[in-house]
This record gives sequence, structure tokens and C-alpha cells, in this order.
Amino acid sequence: MHRWFRSTCLLFAVLVAGCAPPAAQPGGVARAPEGTLLRKVQDRGKIVIGVKYDVPTFGYLNPRTNQLEGFDVDLGRAIAREVLGSEDRAEFTQAKSADRIPFLNAGQVDLILSTMTANEERAGQIDFTDAYYVAGQSLLVRNGSTVNGIGDLAGRTVCSVTGSTSEANIREKAPRAEVVLFGTYSECVQAMDSGRVEAVTTDDIILLGFANEAPDRYKVVGGQFTIEPYAGGIAKNNPELLQAINDALKRIKASGEWKRIYERNLKGVAVPAEPPVDWREVYRMRPSGA
Repeated sequence: MHRWFRSTCLLFAVLVAGCAPPAAQPGGVARAPEGTLLRKVQDRGKIVIGVKYDVPTFGYLNPRTNQLEGFDVDLGRAIAREVLGSEDRAEFTQAKSADRIPFLNAGQVDLILSTMTANEERAGQIDFTDAYYVAGQSLLVRNGSTVNGIGDLAGRTVCSVTGSTSEANIREKAPRAEVVLFGTYSECVQAMDSGRVEAVTTDDIILLGFANEAPDRYKVVGGQFTIEPYAGGIAKNNPELLQAINDALKRIKASGEWKRIYERNLKGVAVPAEPPVDWREVYRMRPSGA
């Protein structure tokens, strides 16, 4: 009798649960339908995020502490908290510029937060979240260099990273420069130290991180000659995860946490207005090349 009663109760509980609305997950995100990437993330209890490991201020594996730090890292932890209930549910893996889209499309990561510029070409391959930062391309040179802007690069060597928008931009805007490519920006800086190149080019805020690490050796010159809206990347056709991350970004911005992340990682740089939600709006407000 007792065995029958327990079995009946269990069957009733299963039937009721099947009809009940999705239970809220920690962080307020409802349990997603089976077969979706968001449900996979929820069942795993971790969101795997690709970040840079060599970019001070945004994604940096600090050799002194062996800890990841930077704007993208802190933002990833905040997103994990909003979506899964705890910052500890963010799992990070290195994603160099050339690896970002392949990693997403191969399912190796759920989200890319890796100083990635959102643009139409990339939007044909992956989906972008709301914008979370706006940068602009510039130049890093050694102190004492006579390079003061892209107009001084004719016949000179400048380094960028394979698979980055910076590579395409510098070829267009300084066609007489000799472009040298490496896999990471830290390799570019090392090449400049050894005299193999005369300048490094990428987004100004990335270059500022290197300049701040060694102000006695480097400086950022030339101002911004492009505009680069950063957004998170996810594999296409995952609307549930995209919506959950965009909702998380909205809460992070509205609470003032976006500003606190900025101040913590970009010390001494005035906090700008939050970027527009739609990364395309950034280009409409200030066209590329401004």
C-alpha cells in the first residue's frame, strides 16, 4: 500500500511538473526549452566565455597573480551572475582574434567577450549582443619615435594581429606602410621592442593598457582614426541565449555596474556615456574613419 502510494505521488509530481511553467533559475532567468544553447548552459551550470589573455585593461592573465583580469573578464562574471546566479559560473578560455568566430561556430565557447568589433561582415557569421564599449584604432610607438600618426607610416613597419579589423583598417588607411602580422598584440609589442617593427596598431584602449604598463617605453599617438563598437558574440540561431545576455547587459548598465567595471579597469580614463544598445547605431552616430 505504501509503495503504491509513493509511486502514485511520484507520477503525480512528474505530471504536475510537466504542466507547470518553467522554474526560475538563480539570477531570474527561466529554464529554457530543451535543445537550446541556453538550456545547455543552464544544465551545465557554467557559461564558457572566450577572452583575450594578453590585453591589459580588457583580458589579461596577470603573470604576477596568475589571475585573469580586465573589462571583458569582469563583464563576463557579471553576465554569469545575471544569467546563472553566480559569478563563479563563468568559465574562461583564451580566444585570440583569429580564433573568436571559429570557436563560436565549433561550439567551443558559448560567448565571446574578446575586444571584438561588431560589423556587418562578422554579423553574417555570428550574432552580436548589445554594444558594451566603443573604441577607436590608434598607434603605439616607443618613446622618442618620430611616428606621430598614420601619415608618418609610409615605408615603415607596423604590426597588427591576424584576423582583426585593425589589420584591414591599417592596410586601407596607410597603404604604403609595411604590415607585419602576429597572433597576439603582446607579440607585436615584443617585435617593436626588438626593432622588427616601428609601431603597433589596434584599438586605442588596448594600446593604452600597454602604455600604462610601461610609460617609460611606450606612448599612444595619432588619435582615433576608426570607430570600433565592441559587442559580445554568440553562434547564430540561439535567440534564447542572446536575449538572456542582452537582458543581463541592460541590468548591468542600469545598476551602475558597467560604470564601476570601467572605473576599475580603465583607471585615469574619463568614463564616457554608455554606448547605444544597437552596435549599428554607433556607426550612424560617428562613421568609421572619424
